Amino acid sequence: MAGVRKRGELIRQYILEHVAANPDNIAVQAAQHFGITRQAINKHLKRLVEQGALSTEGTSRNKRYRLHKTFSFLQTYELSQNLQEDIVWIRDVAPHLASLPTNVLDIWNYGFTEIFNNAIDHSGGQKILIELTKNPKGAEIVIADDGEGIFQKIQRSLNLLDERHAVLELSKGKLTTDPINHSGQGIFFSSRLFDSFIILSGNVFFSHHYEKAEDWIMERTVPKEGTFVSMRLRNNTARTCKKIFDQYSAPLEEDYGFIKTVVPVRLVQYGNEFLVSRSQAKRLLARVDRFKVVVLDFDKIDAIGQAFSDEVFRVFHNRNPEIQLYAINAKDEVKKMILRAGGSVTLQD
Repeated sequence: MAGVRKRGELIRQYILEHVAANPDNIAVQAAQHFGITRQAINKHLKRLVEQGALSTEGTSRNKRYRLHKTFSFLQTYELSQNLQEDIVWIRDVAPHLASLPTNVLDIWNYGFTEIFNNAIDHSGGQKILIELTKNPKGAEIVIADDGEGIFQKIQRSLNLLDERHAVLELSKGKLTTDPINHSGQGIFFSSRLFDSFIILSGNVFFSHHYEKAEDWIMERTVPKEGTFVSMRLRNNTARTCKKIFDQYSAPLEEDYGFIKTVVPVRLVQYGNEFLVSRSQAKRLLARVDRFKVVVLDFDKIDAIGQAFSDEVFRVFHNRNPEIQLYAINAKDEVKKMILRAGGSVTLQD
């Protein structure tokens, strides 16, 4: 079933990318490209029209298809105890996305309500802005507040080194400054549900891209107040909330089965520094003992030092033998140092 949804996504994306140049003959072109019948393509065209992605002109024999115009929505709200994310979603946002497939709407529902609620409960600001932009290919929602700033608040509340350190902790999941009322899962899963997920706050820019499965962190010289979050998603993605949740979960576990984390090791680095010290390793491993499966992603890491490797792959394992430790995307020099440290770790490409 997942393969069928994925193929449907590819067909509809192809139509949307080529219809402008071929409005009269897009059904024939798509049928030839995918090796299927025009009747099968017509079902996808009908679906895109129902979603509002395409409009039509002419009769059935001479029908022409055009991309629908871009829609935008902008609204500012006063942050108060009376503001409720589910009401804003149902009343102001969901109607503009209602024509999208159920799985896509579910992702938007989850991401919007989690990020909007985070601003209500944690920002300490006065106002919150929503901007929704939707075109035939995809949609983007921006949520921005004028509060303290998410990274600065995490740094202050947890006494972390700086805002970059806050991003590292946030990327692991199960992080919240209010553990009584929040599980710390919302931003972690939201960042992995969307094609593109961006947070800009203080002097730090953080982004996660689904297709590349990677996190990026950059700094700006002039920090600004508040938090800016951007979420982008294709209108016809085959992705589902369940698929993403299952990647990090186990059935019938506590905490909704959230047992696995993937930690981008490069977020520990500052500039061009090398990963050589035990203090860097301890920063990498902080709070990962809350998970049963820990995947360390060494993408773009050329080398690690002996002390760093020993702390991660021998000392940590000896203290936490019940945790399954994996290392992925490690280059040959990194693998050699990992194996030299001993301990129990599974290397994966």
